[in-house]
Amino acid sequence: MSNVNIKPLADRVLVEASAAEDKTATGIIIPDTAKEKPMKGTVIAVGPGKKDEPVTVKPGDQVLYGKYSGTEIKIDNKEYLIMRESDIYAII
Repeated sequence: MSNVNIKPLADRVLVEASAAEDKTATGIIIPDTAKEKPMKGTVIAVGPGKKDEPVTVKPGDQVLYGKYSGTEIKIDNKEYLIMRESDIYAII
């Protein structure tokens, strides 16, 4: 897990996306131009939540999120996604 000095506000979550698949299940190598955006990642930091809705995910959780969820940000030359907790579908 990364050590990032950022604290999301409200119900926002900082997620490090998993690497895109390099091969298909049958062993075919996927070129960079055809790789799909991953929809799975690791929670790095969480905000305190809203007044009546505490955040249910915690740092270190593996989560599934929507394909176009969140905003991409770059911190210390690493790419992260910052999204609302409601954009997260499940904890793996």
